[in-house]
Amino acid sequence: MAAAREAFAENGFETTTVRAIAARAQVDPAMINHYFGSKEKLFLAAVDAPLDPHDLLETAEPVLPEDVGEHMVRTLLRAWDSPAGVAGQALLRSAFRGPTGAALLREFIDLRILRPMLDRLEPDPVMARWRGSLAASQLGGLALVRYVLRIEPLASAPTEQVVAAVAPQLQHYLTGEVGRPG
Repeated sequence: MAAAREAFAENGFETTTVRAIAARAQVDPAMINHYFGSKEKLFLAAVDAPLDPHDLLETAEPVLPEDVGEHMVRTLLRAWDSPAGVAGQALLRSAFRGPTGAALLREFIDLRILRPMLDRLEPDPVMARWRGSLAASQLGGLALVRYVLRIEPLASAPTEQVVAAVAPQLQHYLTGEVGRPG
């Protein structure tokens, strides 16, 4: 796990290979595939994610582009209000402890939350990254203030009130006019 964390933190998910992790850990790559099944599952284990947000965001019915902000806020609140929320808090706190934790969390958010959603909403890769970083600021701020710092009245506000307040801004970041970065 240490080799996987270091490799993912240094090189990101896309460029890190199972073979490189195996070499760093001095094990056979087949052993990693046997125990984890895929590079994505190894990454989730390395990040110590309590659940896979990509799986939570996927629904039986496609989410309409005009509803994606509300869907993402509801999904975040449902996940953080579940027993997995405690582990989510630990994951968020780890980002503040050093560059490895920050790099892993950044890669996790990009790979498992933002990229799958933005691939469907924004064809321009520059704008997709811009929209993703704006959305991450909103969702990350919500998680930090409500669940880690527990700043009132947001910390104890009813779910529907939080969704009504946050979803429109998130929707704007995802599909509204935000200008080009730079």
